[in-house]
Amino acid sequence: MNRIAPIQYIAKNMRVDLHLIAGMVGERARVLDIGCGDGALIAHLVKAKQCDARGLEIDMAEVTLAVTNGLSVMQGDADSDLANYPDNAFDYVILSRTLQAVEKPREVLRQMLRIGTHAIVSFPNFGHWSLRLQLLLTGRMPMTNTWSRPWFETPNIHPCTIQDFFALCQADNYRIESWQAANDSGTQTPWRRSVMLANLFGEQGVFLLRKA
Repeated sequence: MNRIAPIQYIAKNMRVDLHLIAGMVGERARVLDIGCGDGALIAHLVKAKQCDARGLEIDMAEVTLAVTNGLSVMQGDADSDLANYPDNAFDYVILSRTLQAVEKPREVLRQMLRIGTHAIVSFPNFGHWSLRLQLLLTGRMPMTNTWSRPWFETPNIHPCTIQDFFALCQADNYRIESWQAANDSGTQTPWRRSVMLANLFGEQGVFLLRKA
């Protein structure tokens, strides 16, 4: 049986999008968190929802930290290692703030919905008004608390907007069961029924998907 990380470890490391993702996961579910970092979300799901949660992380230092805290995390690459998992192995497969950093995001999504009943994806919204304004006024790649590295150091190779993600889901026939646009402060945008306004004012998007 996995040793559960202490509550202070969970609270200290939970980002806003991880709290929103946790709310989408059912009790006692089988969960794979891809790009899980230090395992904060896994620890929360095991403790709060009694999930069978495990993680895949490319950074060995993060894997070591998660394992040290008693979490089931292994080193792996989303672009190449998801093919090794059997069909329908999980109830939820999670990709938090990692979609824009993988080499083949479309293939990663396909694999997620092959090995899991549901996929939950969060990503920074490159369509937010502050990024548009920075690009307009400065002519340079914008930076925010979420997009916090200069273009020559960022791991983000496929930045997208909330509208882009809706278009991809439609093209690949994925059913969006739930979605939210939120600010980094944790405030959900009030434009739930308007994709255009959510795309303009939401700093990040969180989507719950399944095959149509």
